[in-house]
Order: sequence, then structure tokens, then C-alpha cells
Amino acid sequence: MSEGKIIKVGMADLKVAKAPDILTTLGLGSCVGIALYDSVNKIGGLAHIMLPDSTQIKSNSNVAKFADTAIEELIEQMINIGARNTRLVAKIAGGAHMFEFKNMDDVMRIGTRNVNAVTERLKSFRVPIVASDTGSNYGRTVELHTETGVFVVKTIGHGVKEI
Repeated sequence: MSEGKIIKVGMADLKVAKAPDILTTLGLGSCVGIALYDSVNKIGGLAHIMLPDSTQIKSNSNVAKFADTAIEELIEQMINIGARNTRLVAKIAGGAHMFEFKNMDDVMRIGTRNVNAVTERLKSFRVPIVASDTGSNYGRTVELHTETGVFVVKTIGHGVKEI
């Protein structure tokens, strides 16, 4: 088995890869990491979204920054390298509340809004979420292993888990 390369996905970024490569993104706080995977062709995609909705922001040219546009772009790029959209499944992580304030209104709950936007957008593309690790008040780093589809979620103080 050949060693894959590790492909880093930055904040407000997305990348696709084929087995045996590993996609990783660091520092998911209120941001959400969206991993899509086609298990037959062993093709994965990972997006690190920051905000739920591009239509609410004036400077919205970076499609990877928003849940509504990043998922569509990720699916498109995966299909372009051989994935089948009917086989895609999603795993998501992040969406934490890094800072909690008394009387915090929904506008400030960006983590929850991001998770909800990602969930709705995936549903609209008929991509099932098969695993998730979201919410709480701590950051996460994730890795998508394209050989197996395993999504590794690493935290400080909360261990490592495979979902």
C-alpha cells in the first residue's frame, strides 16, 4: 500500500483527493469541516467553512467560505475527478461555541448556524450525514483518510475519535 500525501485545507478553503491521500484541516472552532466521500472510487473532499450563507455578505467571492456555496463546489470538484454524486456520504465536525455570553442571541451563535446550514444544504443535494461531531465549546482538527473514509477528529483535552 503506497503512502498518501497529506493535503492541508486552510480556513475558507476546500480540496479533493483520491486514495491514499489524506485531507486535513486545523482549528475548527465555530467553523465546520465537511468531509464528503465516495467509497467505491475512494474519492474524498474536505471543506472548512466559516459562515452559513453567502447571500448575507457583500464580499462573498470565496465560495469555500460559506456552507451554501462550498458544498456545491466540493461535489462538483469530486465529480470532476470521478466520484458519483449518488454514492456520496458526509461526515461533519466543528460548529462549537467558543465563547459563551449571557443572553446570547442567535446571530452570535455562529457555530449552531453553520451546522444547521451545512445540514440543510447537504439534504438539498441528497447527501446523507453518516457521522458528526459538532457543538460543545472546544476546537477540533480533522483528517479524512481517502483509502478508508475514516474521519479522525482530534481535540485538546477531549481525545481523538474516528467517526
